[in-house]
Amino acid sequence: MTTDTLSPATDAPDELLSIDAPTADLLFREARTVVRFDDGHVSDQQVQAAYDLVRWGPTAMNTLPLRLLLVRTPEARERLVSHMAEGNKPKTLDAPLTIVAAADPNFHEHLPVLAPHVPGAREMFEGNGPEGRAPMATQSTLIQVGYLIVGLRAAGLHVGPMSGFDTAGVDAEFFADNGWRSQLVINVGTPASEGASYPRQTRLGFDQVSAAV
Repeated sequence: MTTDTLSPATDAPDELLSIDAPTADLLFREARTVVRFDDGHVSDQQVQAAYDLVRWGPTAMNTLPLRLLLVRTPEARERLVSHMAEGNKPKTLDAPLTIVAAADPNFHEHLPVLAPHVPGAREMFEGNGPEGRAPMATQSTLIQVGYLIVGLRAAGLHVGPMSGFDTAGVDAEFFADNGWRSQLVINVGTPASEGASYPRQTRLGFDQVSAAV
């Protein structure tokens, strides 16, 4: 079965949501992926407000493996851009803040505090080594990145997430000492007055993506 054989679904009424329509618009319906930003400043406090909200989202065993590298200085930005795909270089140079979202395969070090309900969890994961822990770290990190994008929007910011970069190069450049592993690069700021986003594209309806058993 392909999507073109399915009839389009209609949107569910807003009354079924527990948030109001303006909030739904801010977080999802009117939010856009931004490729050009103005030169307005993004403060650490704004990013912290977003993180402090979304850290409550669920992850496997409450591991919270997401780590954030905030790239601001021209020198650090040039180092990062050298590892970006060609099409993503101007976007990254243009953004007032770029966040490298990374997974920490040493998440287990925090489990005595984060998961006291699982006695011996730290020791169990220690025996797996970094490579054994990496899949779990990556999966929960990507879940947290989704939360973070919505959280940054809730803080009044706009984002441009990108996967087009040399992850090994970024890891060697920035994370050689701590072992973090880059997952996505997220440009953050306020949209430029012109050319901030590409034309809005359609989305698949619920009937096209769901099945019942």
